[in-house]
Amino acid sequence: MNSNELETLCGAWPGVASSIKWEDDLVFTVAAKMFAVFCLHGPDRGRLSFKVDPERFLELTDQPGIVPAHYMARAFWITIAEPERFKRAEIEAFVRHSYELVRAGLTKKMQAKLGGG
Repeated sequence: MNSNELETLCGAWPGVASSIKWEDDLVFTVAAKMFAVFCLHGPDRGRLSFKVDPERFLELTDQPGIVPAHYMARAFWITIAEPERFKRAEIEAFVRHSYELVRAGLTKKMQAKLGGG
């Protein structure tokens, strides 16, 4: 999955915005809370990081091609370091679930303001 495909996927979800941060990363947010980061340049180009359920963190990081996300592992974020190992549908499901986890952590008022869901 490339950055354009990720933009198309996430762009249709309620409240999603994207921006470039740290010069190299395309960051997706819902209500200003990050839910996915895609590296655009450098040695980590193509890596995708996102939030997962705490109870799945160890299970997922034991799989080949998945590592704890730099700086964000304590918040149960993982990085798909080898995207070619995964089907597009799997990656889409991971990113959608990350969006839902982050959105669920918003206040009820903010969730209602976003609508959809």
